Amino acid sequence: MAKSAKSKVDVVVIGAGIVGCSTAYYLSKRGAKVALIEKGEVAGEQSSRAWGWVRQQGRNPREIPLSIFSKGLWSELSNEINADVEWIEDGSLKLAYTEEEMAHFESWAKEARDLGLDTRVISASEVKELVPALEGPFLGGVYTPSDGQAEPRKGTEAMARAAEENGAELYSHRSVEGFRVEGGVIKEVLTDQGGIEADSVVCAAGAWSSQLGRMVGVHLPQRVVKGTVVCTEPSEIVSHITVMSPDVTFRQKRDGTFYLSNGLRSDYYVNRESFRDLGLFLRNYLRFRRNMKVHIDGELVKDLMRGLPWSSAQRHPFAHTVDIEPEPNSQHVRGALRSLKNLIPSIGKLGIKRTWAGMIDASPDATPVIGEAPEVKGFYFATCFSGHGFALGPGAGLLMSELILDGKTSIDIRPFRPSRFRDGDMADWTKTI
Repeated sequence: MAKSAKSKVDVVVIGAGIVGCSTAYYLSKRGAKVALIEKGEVAGEQSSRAWGWVRQQGRNPREIPLSIFSKGLWSELSNEINADVEWIEDGSLKLAYTEEEMAHFESWAKEARDLGLDTRVISASEVKELVPALEGPFLGGVYTPSDGQAEPRKGTEAMARAAEENGAELYSHRSVEGFRVEGGVIKEVLTDQGGIEADSVVCAAGAWSSQLGRMVGVHLPQRVVKGTVVCTEPSEIVSHITVMSPDVTFRQKRDGTFYLSNGLRSDYYVNRESFRDLGLFLRNYLRFRRNMKVHIDGELVKDLMRGLPWSSAQRHPFAHTVDIEPEPNSQHVRGALRSLKNLIPSIGKLGIKRTWAGMIDASPDATPVIGEAPEVKGFYFATCFSGHGFALGPGAGLLMSELILDGKTSIDIRPFRPSRFRDGDMADWTKTI
C-alpha cells in the first residue's frame, strides 16, 4: 500500500480493542480530532476473546472505584450508542470451598462495601437459591448483584462505530513503527503508511504496550499469558449470573450458549520479555503457579532472532503479530467441560460450538496502568488491565478523555499511574479474591 500523506490530529489512540475504542469515542464525543490506529482488525485480539464479564467483584480495593465507575457506563451503553451489546445485569457469584476462603471473602466484601459496592458473602443454601442447578461441596460464596455481562466483539465494534460517527478516523491494518519525540514531548506517530502528528498519544495496545513503550523510551513492566475459552452449543437456561469456581468459570448468554474457562488456568510462553523485571513479577508468579503452565519452545528462538540488528522485525516490529490466532489449550477445553458437568450435574451433553484463545496482558500488581508516562509528555498508557479490560474499558476510555482534555479525572487514577512501579507503590493484589 502506498504511503499516505502526513496528517495532524489532537490525539492518536493506538489499539482498537475495547479500551482504545472507548477512548476514541469519549474524546471524539467532546470534539477532539482523533486517529484510532490498529495493526489488524477492530476487536481482533483480546477484546473479542474475553469472557464477557462486567464484574466489579474480586478486584483489589484500589480498583473497585474504577470498576463501579465503568459498570455504571455499561448499564447505559446500549442506549447511549444505539447498539445492542447483549447487556445482562444479573450479578456475579464466586464459590468458596473452605473456611479459609469464606473468611477471606468476608474480609474482602467488608472493604468493598465500604467503597460503595453492593456485595455480600452468602451461605451454601443461599447459593442454591440463586442458582438451584449448582451442586458440590461449596460452603458459600460472594455475590454482587449489580455485576453483569455483555458480548465482547459486539461491544468493542459498537464503540468503534460510535467513535467514527463522532468524527474519529479509524485506520485498521496500520502498524506503528516508531515515534518522533522532541525535547521530551511526543510529536508524531510513525506508521508503515506514513506519519501522524499529534499533541497526545494513548497506548491502548494491550499485549504490545511494553514494546511500544520502549520505542518511545518509556519502561513498562508487563507480562502476557494465554487463556482458553470454550463456547458450547445452546442449552437450557441455568442462570444469567456469572459463576466462578476453582475449576470452571462460566456465563450463559441469552441464546443458552455457555462461555466457559477452566478456572483461572493459563499458559505462559517464555520470550525476551520474560527476562525483564523478574523481581517485580516473582510474587505474582508464585501465587498463580499452580494455574499457569510455563512453555519454553520454538517461539523463544524466533523472538530472540527478531532482536538481532539485521532482522526485518527491527524495521517492522509488529508485522509478525498481525491477525494472529493463538492455539487454544485442548486440556483446558476438556477440563472446563468436565468441571461444568460436575458443578451442574443436571445439564445434558454439551456440544462445542467453538474454542479460542487470547493473550492477556498483566502488570506486576495485576492492576491497570492508566496515566501519562513521566518520561515523555503527551504519551499516555491505558493498558495492563490484567484480565479485566473488557469490564473496565468504557470507564478507562472516559477517564483518558478527561485526563487529556481537562487535566483531571472524575475518579482518582493516581493508584494506576505508570510510575508506581518505580516508586514502590504497587497495589496489594493479595487482597483480591
